[in-house]
Amino acid sequence: MRSERLILQIPFFLFLVCSCAPAYVPNRVNTPLLTNKGELQVSVSFGTSGIDPQVAYALTDNIGLMANASFLDNTSDESSTSYSFHKHFFIEFGPGYYRNLQNGFKFETFTGVGLGKINGEYDNILWTSRVDVKNTRFFLQPSFGYTSKLLDIGLSTRLVAVSFRQSSESNTGILIEPAITAKLGWDHVKIISQIGLAYPFNEEDISFVYQPVLFSLGIQGNFGKIFK
Repeated sequence: MRSERLILQIPFFLFLVCSCAPAYVPNRVNTPLLTNKGELQVSVSFGTSGIDPQVAYALTDNIGLMANASFLDNTSDESSTSYSFHKHFFIEFGPGYYRNLQNGFKFETFTGVGLGKINGEYDNILWTSRVDVKNTRFFLQPSFGYTSKLLDIGLSTRLVAVSFRQSSESNTGILIEPAITAKLGWDHVKIISQIGLAYPFNEEDISFVYQPVLFSLGIQGNFGKIFK
């Protein structure tokens, strides 16, 4: 029984440790920097995490909600002896608190949970492993920033606990993901760009590889915001 269980574990850990494609690919950090009740932000970005549609809505003058998704289909075929791919689907939701400070500066913090699925394959002359891994992520995300009609700048620090599981096997990592976000454009439509990092606190305990750099570029629509 013990040997059979070990055999079942092999594809899971071969994928997480040996795959050329990262098992954990952080999505874009949603940094809305909300201003007032009724404000709605809708955006879509493209980058290291694939396609990231995101929504944020202000329920009151201090309480907001966000919903994020991420889709990626990354396939490479660089040689006849090495073939790998990474596909993922991820969606998350969470409430938050925001506050307007003086002269256009803002503070906010969001928390929430997400669920996803990763499909990947690694193939060489020694083995072929293909797995379907489910993942769960909890996050806490404080942000500080500045907004205006022309330019928004946000600094965020997202703390995440992400778990991967297949059958009875699982592994959890705790990471910090700081990011800087810039939004440039008009009152209600802006080009958004973000760059960030992902660093695990318990690197010695995690069995999965991860994408260490976050980068994205996209467009955002803003509705119901009161400009002062």
